[in-house]
Amino acid sequence: MPATGTCDFAAVAKKLADILRERGVRMMSSTRVTGFSGGAREVVVETDRGEVVVRRVANCAGLHSDRLARIGGHRDGVRIVPFRGEYFELRHDREHLVRGLVYPVPDPAFPFLGVHLTRMINGGVHIGPNAVLAFAREGYSKTSVDWAGVRDVATNRGLRVLARRYWREGGGEVLRSMIKPLFVSAVRRLVPEVRSADLVAAPAGVRAQAIRDDGTLVDDFAFAEDERFVHVLNAPSPAATAAFPIGREIARRCLGQAG
Repeated sequence: MPATGTCDFAAVAKKLADILRERGVRMMSSTRVTGFSGGAREVVVETDRGEVVVRRVANCAGLHSDRLARIGGHRDGVRIVPFRGEYFELRHDREHLVRGLVYPVPDPAFPFLGVHLTRMINGGVHIGPNAVLAFAREGYSKTSVDWAGVRDVATNRGLRVLARRYWREGGGEVLRSMIKPLFVSAVRRLVPEVRSADLVAAPAGVRAQAIRDDGTLVDDFAFAEDERFVHVLNAPSPAATAAFPIGREIARRCLGQAG
């Protein structure tokens, strides 16, 4: 695919933060939002580091977007379910096997992309993911469990419907997570030269999958708005690639501009 490419998105985000600070934007990282108050003309955002008063809130909280929406008074049938994406990397001496991006043909009925191979900007090759249910919103490891996450899973009607509908696909993801040769077999369908010894475990990510109460996977953008909030309840892939136009759309909605 000669028209594709990769970038260091963490570096892009850091540069954007630097530009915003230079323009007077107050950045508060590692800050927990605990509630909202105020009236129609202003919103008081309550945090564990004090209060912030704003005219309108843009909720782009990803894995926690539905929780913040509920705190803000929004109620609908969309809830976030975290799926951990487990990855491997090719050993350095085997990186020559992949010179670009190798993707499977996606299944339109099932939005999880499946195992693919990505040549990274530093020359390494990322392989994955397995998509397995996480029992914590920040469930980046197999042992990451919190009671709020367990409660989310146990009480999520849409997830139960989804599990009944896609139990075969979900079971395959779990088995590939537990049994490395099954994962290797999936990789070899794309690059037959890859061997089990070529794969080194890499850090996992967590996908914020929005699911409706009827078990429908939300595979498009989902916004909810009122006079005080713009909630971004789902921003599907390729959200990072499209970050700038998405940002412009959120800003347009926050400013109440006509489309």
